[in-house]
Amino acid sequence: MLTDRVHTFGQWLKRKHGERVHKIALDAGFTCPNRDGVKGTGGCTFCNNASFSPNGRRPAPLREQLDSGRRGIARRTRASKYLAYFQAYTNTYADVGELKRQYDEALAMDGMIGLAVGTRPDCVPDAVLDLLADYRQQGLEVILELGLQSAFDDTLDRVNRGHGLKEYIHACLAARRRGIPVCTHLIVGLPGEDVWHCKETLNIVLDIGTDGLKLHPLHVVKHTLLAHQWRRGQYAPLSREEYVGIAADLIERTPWDVVYHRVTGTAPTELLLAPSWCDQKWPVVNAVVAELERRGTRQGSALNGIGAS
Repeated sequence: MLTDRVHTFGQWLKRKHGERVHKIALDAGFTCPNRDGVKGTGGCTFCNNASFSPNGRRPAPLREQLDSGRRGIARRTRASKYLAYFQAYTNTYADVGELKRQYDEALAMDGMIGLAVGTRPDCVPDAVLDLLADYRQQGLEVILELGLQSAFDDTLDRVNRGHGLKEYIHACLAARRRGIPVCTHLIVGLPGEDVWHCKETLNIVLDIGTDGLKLHPLHVVKHTLLAHQWRRGQYAPLSREEYVGIAADLIERTPWDVVYHRVTGTAPTELLLAPSWCDQKWPVVNAVVAELERRGTRQGSALNGIGAS
């Protein structure tokens, strides 16, 4: 079982709130400075947000998305508490007044206990952080999800990320000074990187300080530059076995008090080109658990027992 080996976000929420809390993924129609011309127009080489956006690029009104998400959760579980997960594109990339309007609309839904806001490290000015800190002071859960992907600037340049490590450091420290928990997104299998890069990125992120982590295997989806590179043989994705081994290595090196929000990621079958194993979540999660069981380890085990209890 994953929670026997990894300190998961669901486990953390249940312990804190006494019951299950579910995220409702939202597309609020935001864009990205790496797409609208401020920093670039092509976006990251791997980015087609339809691969993780629940509503595509013509999102339904926020209220409809919230109602739909709640109905879907009701069919699967009895959960009655939710986090509004502003997921698609850059969800702090707007005037702070517009952000407040959108966030407030989501928070007004019955059972909503807070926000998870996905964004880029170069798009969290002080005014936005102050807004999020105010929600925290009201007793709401607020998680700032920062997409770093790699701590190596040459890798970030290679995938046309449009920011470097220094922007992440600034945003992360500024958020945590305000008491806003940070969840850092890391991609395993980026072009030019191997297991050493992944471990070094984790070490750097942990040294800076983060409250949570999300691991994603890099997958190739349609309508991206990475798809062209893959077709030309310029990029080869990881095998499932390689990803599982690296994920287990990183989990073992992570203190137990850091919360894992995700240990793998998927893409819709209709968009996914490679690797084929990225179309399903649970076989990969189960493989990570099996690998940790085979090793006799769990989160934090590589830290001389620190955080492994």
